[in-house]
Amino acid sequence: MAISFCIVDDDAASRRMLENIIEDSGIGKVTGVASGGVEGAEVIFYLKPDVVLIDLLMPDQDGIETIAQLNQRGFIGKYVMISQIENKEMVARAYQQGIEYFIQKPINRVEVEAVLRKVCERWKLDRYISEIKMSFAKLDMIQEQPPEPEQKKDVRDIVNVILMDMGIVGETGSKDILFMMEYLIKEKGTFLPLKELYEVAAQSYKSVPNEIQKESRAIEQRIRRTVMVALTNLASIGLTDYSNPKFEYYAPLYFDFQDVRLKMKEMEDEDQTGKGKVNIKKFLQVLYFETLNKFNN
Repeated sequence: MAISFCIVDDDAASRRMLENIIEDSGIGKVTGVASGGVEGAEVIFYLKPDVVLIDLLMPDQDGIETIAQLNQRGFIGKYVMISQIENKEMVARAYQQGIEYFIQKPINRVEVEAVLRKVCERWKLDRYISEIKMSFAKLDMIQEQPPEPEQKKDVRDIVNVILMDMGIVGETGSKDILFMMEYLIKEKGTFLPLKELYEVAAQSYKSVPNEIQKESRAIEQRIRRTVMVALTNLASIGLTDYSNPKFEYYAPLYFDFQDVRLKMKEMEDEDQTGKGKVNIKKFLQVLYFETLNKFNN
């Protein structure tokens, strides 16, 4: 970010010369100019430049008085005073108001560049120190605040993340799987035989015995299709990138190795017969124990 300058001088030639030196040398950018102290105070306070070059003697209001007014209004910036006068008393007053350097008239390009580069270095250093202080202040505020109690993750949230990683969170059987995991962890506390699991899930939909049995078979098929989709998704990832973290983690954990390799071979051969098989019990057991571990920890 370019350092911004404002020039306040009643001599138009001096203003143009200073502006040319600043921008030609690449020191910064002149964002405002003024021909008098009163006008200059308003321009500076409005634009808030980083550095102000201001003439000591001007017809309406001298540079020292203008700087004093700006300081009272809370303006923060670097001041460089330009003057033909070498009056020690006035120079002392100017330094008391906070100027950084004096530039003697007539203006010398080499002197102006050297002075302004020093001022810019001081400005950058002050800004760096200010940013460090702000960072420490924010750190202190964070440290003073009591830590927020960590919210315990819900079973549904944990399972959804796992199903999402395997790309099956939107499958119809995922709803049945979510219900089973919540029931096993929150109510039963242990894994059940698959037939019993299917019946428990079916009872949440149906109440008549014949309908429960029919729904159990439907749930089994929905879950089988969903787990097969998970296997297909992981096999597809493995074919593209065998070292993909999702493939490396989920494929050997949730599926038998030979089933994964068979599915990958089918996809390589573009075999659409869909002869692949999955171990539903293993899938649900692993999901149960992984969810239980994350829920308790």
